[in-house]
Amino acid sequence: MHRLIQIVFALTIGVISSSAFGEPEGFPGREKYPDIPYIELNDLYAQRDNVIIVDARSKLEFETLRIKNAVNIPIADEFFENELYRLRRTTDKTIVFYCNGHRCYKSYQAVKRAQEADISNVIAYDAGIFDWATRYPKESVLLGNSPINPKSLIAKNVFKSRLMDPDTFSSSIVESIDQSVVIDIRDKFQRAAVGFYPGIERWAALDDRNKLFAYIRKAKLENKTLYFYDEVGKQVRWLQYALEEAGVKKYYFMEKGARAYYKMLTDLEWNKNKKVAQRN
Repeated sequence: MHRLIQIVFALTIGVISSSAFGEPEGFPGREKYPDIPYIELNDLYAQRDNVIIVDARSKLEFETLRIKNAVNIPIADEFFENELYRLRRTTDKTIVFYCNGHRCYKSYQAVKRAQEADISNVIAYDAGIFDWATRYPKESVLLGNSPINPKSLIAKNVFKSRLMDPDTFSSSIVESIDQSVVIDIRDKFQRAAVGFYPGIERWAALDDRNKLFAYIRKAKLENKTLYFYDEVGKQVRWLQYALEEAGVKKYYFMEKGARAYYKMLTDLEWNKNKKVAQRN
């Protein structure tokens, strides 16, 4: 395993563009969920007063940055369908779900579950909150304030300064195990079984804020380093706002999340098998 030689702790705040947090590489979810209807960024803006916009992310993500006038119904909530039924009884307008961005599939999943619950007239806005906030800051809310100032958003380089690839992430934990606290913040739909570090990690989904921040406060009090990972490395950027606001200094995120960890293990196994085959 390789050690990370240096991490830049730049705490400056910079302007982000759609290329900084939006994903210009396309919309992979449209291929993955071909039967889910979707709406484009500019079309949603034009129709924003004629639809009901629902944020399918966690409460923490919603309270950090959201579309103005959106309502929060987290897809991970056990009462998700019940809340949708309640919402539908109040309006016959189109319900538009959104989440973080091009590679966040919660907007599609929310539409799918709504359809399965016989809730009609639902679509996905799949470009995500960052594309929206960058294009329409007057129609966005950041930490309770609107319109937002793009300079108040945590810049990409600041976020990246807290990232470790899965190899380095694991090495750092092992080398200072008594001074490390590992927290898996995936929700129950993303976390299939146990985490990657049995015996030393905790599980506290973003929606379980009391549990999550109890771990954070304890680690800060004990001067331990916090290591967080999510599913694809996107949700942790919302957590960064809360960590900075709480004055937490020692924290890192797994770059690209659990999926990158799985890929690392797969690559290691493939290389191992390749070497065995070559010897034989």
